[in-house]
Amino acid sequence: MDKQPFRVTRYPHGTFSWTDLGSRDAAASKPFLTELMGWAAVDIPTGEADHEVYTMFSLDGENVAALSPHSPEMMEQGYPSFWSSYITVDDVDAMVPRIEELGGQINFAPFDVFDSGRMLVLTDPVGASVCLWQPRSHIGASLVNCPGAMAWNELNTPDSEASQAFYGALFGWEFVPAGPPGYMMIRNQGRSNGGILPMDETWRQPDGSLVPSHWSVYFSVADLDRALENVKALGGEWIHDMMEASGVGRFHVVRDPAGSYFTLIQLDEPEPWSE
Repeated sequence: MDKQPFRVTRYPHGTFSWTDLGSRDAAASKPFLTELMGWAAVDIPTGEADHEVYTMFSLDGENVAALSPHSPEMMEQGYPSFWSSYITVDDVDAMVPRIEELGGQINFAPFDVFDSGRMLVLTDPVGASVCLWQPRSHIGASLVNCPGAMAWNELNTPDSEASQAFYGALFGWEFVPAGPPGYMMIRNQGRSNGGILPMDETWRQPDGSLVPSHWSVYFSVADLDRALENVKALGGEWIHDMMEASGVGRFHVVRDPAGSYFTLIQLDEPEPWSE
């Protein structure tokens, strides 16, 4: 597939632009993801310790996602492996008072990431965490939607109305009913920009507790059936059953050997990027 129609050079304010994996076992996650997604990997040292490294994944020379190992402190505190979603903003620091005014919490105050950009991490009023990214030399993913690239970001929340109120006021997002009952598509400046899926009492963790509110990431694949075979062959797992969204495509939640969850989707017609 020609990647040019899916290439990105800049993201408008309020648009999902990047994802990275914080892993409890980066040595297991890295080969799993490169083999499954066809990514090349480059390790970028961020400090002197072994865990201070950021692995950049690329496809045809374009950055698509990244990986970093958990710090010893995160390991001791029992943090699971998880994917983080990033939203591009014009001015990270200017977002802080508005986040707090709307009932959000600042987990990590704005800080510089070398010359790549400036970011913060927030938790919304319902409990989901997301990163805000002010780009400098790193815009985020240079490819979207095509096989091997991020295709969707989705909020799973037990209180969809509260979530919509927060993000709508923070970014000016609009929400349009789509798909199954209760599902809302996020629109940002006229562009489809993710979705919100309500969680009910059936969303339970293995210990019986409710699944907390969270953002999840979808990656596009050319052949879902083949990708799922590879997930199993590489030591991953399938979660739940395969699902299908009419007019969009088939998708399946999977888990990597280090325990991170993400979704693979075979899009019927990948949407080209337009600037």
